[in-house]
Amino acid sequence: MTHDVFVLSDVGCVRGHNEDDAVVLPEYQVYAVADGMGGHSSGEIASQLSVRAFSNVYIDNERAKQVKKEWKREREERGADCVPTLAEYHLRYAVTHANETIFSHAARKPALGDMGTTLVALAFSASRVYVAFVGDSRAYRYRDGKIEQLTEDHSLANDLIRAKALRPEDLDAFPYKNVIVRALGLQAQVQVDSFYRSARPGDRYLLCSDGLSDLVKNGRIGEILGAHPGPEAAAEALTEEAMDAGGNDNITVLVVDLAE
Repeated sequence: MTHDVFVLSDVGCVRGHNEDDAVVLPEYQVYAVADGMGGHSSGEIASQLSVRAFSNVYIDNERAKQVKKEWKREREERGADCVPTLAEYHLRYAVTHANETIFSHAARKPALGDMGTTLVALAFSASRVYVAFVGDSRAYRYRDGKIEQLTEDHSLANDLIRAKALRPEDLDAFPYKNVIVRALGLQAQVQVDSFYRSARPGDRYLLCSDGLSDLVKNGRIGEILGAHPGPEAAAEALTEEAMDAGGNDNITVLVVDLAE
């Protein structure tokens, strides 16, 4: 399958600078969006470090060979059924490496000790799309006129909803809805959630920071994805929708269209 990709990142209407960042590696069919956080410029630094470290795991041939070597060793030691496919293993490794890079950088510079970032990533292989994420940046799939949220936010609000301590209809009024419970860079190790779904021609995938998903409901995101052919037009329309809704955060939108 071929990929038609477009990414758009906007500072929004309120923030003074953009703490989002993104990865577009079409030659590896890998894409990611990061949303930094922290005092001063720490969030911007964290997101930049994350995408750089994440990308390096694919771009650096020697590191990629090392990933494959470690994958083979783990399969031999633990058994093939206990280790994911190479594509998923590589993706998880890249996210983990990004976490280690941010944490190490902050450890050397105490002023950056509170910095962190979300990261959501896609890796396509054959007829599958692999998803890995930490935080509340999201991945969606638009197929046959229907929108599906692929990721679940690592947020306080989502934890409370799963525990039935908060009703989804009360989320907009919840004062801590932007508090996340998992991020890259805050600890030496991080739990990365990953899985795969089928991928086929005609699919449209969306990665975004919460500057979009906080302001635009899933149903409306689906309507926009269905109304605009081409990833550039879709990304521009989604960004405009978030801006019209207040644009109170940085907005990053990455759209991938699959074709034969």
